[in-house]
Order: sequence, then C-alpha cells, then structure tokens
Amino acid sequence: MVLRTEIRKATAGVILAGGQSRRMGGRDKALMTLGGKPLIQHVMDRLAPQTVHLAISANGDAARFAWLGVPVIDDGQDPSEGPAYGIRAALEWAAACGDVEWIVTVPTDTPFIPLDLVERLVGKAQTGNAAVAVAGNSTDKHPTIAVWSLSIRRKLNALVERDGLRAVHAIGDALGATVVQFDRPVRGPEPFFNINSPADLKDAQERIDER
Repeated sequence: MVLRTEIRKATAGVILAGGQSRRMGGRDKALMTLGGKPLIQHVMDRLAPQTVHLAISANGDAARFAWLGVPVIDDGQDPSEGPAYGIRAALEWAAACGDVEWIVTVPTDTPFIPLDLVERLVGKAQTGNAAVAVAGNSTDKHPTIAVWSLSIRRKLNALVERDGLRAVHAIGDALGATVVQFDRPVRGPEPFFNINSPADLKDAQERIDER
C-alpha cells in the first residue's frame, strides 16, 4: 500500500451536488445552513485535506458556487437521471487534470464524512486489486461515497450508455466494487448520516452540538 501522502496526491475529490432535493421542497441542499455554514462547506472542509484537487458536480447556474473557488462540473443531464452522469463527468474532469489515478465522490448532504475516508478506500482498493471501493457500515452500503479508478472510464461509459444503468450501486457492482466498513465513533455523529429532509437537518444540528 502506498503512503498516505501519495494517496492524497493521486486522488481528486468531487462533491455531488446535482440532486433534486424533493423532500427539501426543491431547495438547494448544498447551500442550506448547518452549524452556521452551508452543507457543502462542511463536506469541503473534511474532503479537501484528503485530495490534491477538488471540484463540484452540479447542474444549473454554476455561479452560485463561485465563492468556493473550485471548478464546477456540469454533467449536461437532467437531475432526474441521478448521480451516474455526474460520476462519469467527474472521471473525465479528473483525467484532464493529468496527475491523478482516482476520484472520490461524496454527496453534498453528508457533512460528517471520515477524515481518513480516502486513505481507507484507496488502500482497500489497492490491496484487493479493485477499481472501485465503496464506504459501508454494519447495516448499509453508501455507493455514492466511493473511490473510482480512472481506468474504468470506458467501462462506466458503456454501462451507462449501452446498458442503460443509472443506479450507482448497480454500476459499482458491475465494476466489481469492494466495500470498506467504517464503524460509528464512540462519540459524535454517524459518519455517513445524510440530510434528506428538514427533520434530518434538525437532527444533524443536534449531532453537531454533541461534538
């Protein structure tokens, strides 16, 4: 396994912010406030130290993210298609960077992701000779929280375009994804808690207050 610094230098981070937010009344979840700052800022603060480049995958007006100072990748698809196109576009963006081997994808509504997420995902993928590694816990897999080798770009394109796959878990399974188990810490929030509704946002605030 390569050293942690080398994993960081080989990995680009992409925050998936293209969802429809139906249970939030169509509001832009990325810009909703939690603990005094937007959700997307929480994710950036935890992901940026783990990667060499960082970008946002989102549809609509990219100017709303200009204050973050990172590239915004438009996948060119209707948000109802789900994140598969966003991951595909993210792989192409990372390939154009010219100096990375992996991307890590994280949804904008998961503000408590682990600070060792990239190291553990890439490390497990390398150890198991896998092209995709997905985060999981004792009860669930989280297929959009994953690392993807740039080597699978053509295969992923075929799965989306030729085979019509849209579900990210199905794409990961087709690419032979391995799962990395993360335990909930003794104190603090579950690392993959995601915010889908106003009630979840309130719950997340209470979890921040626990820290």
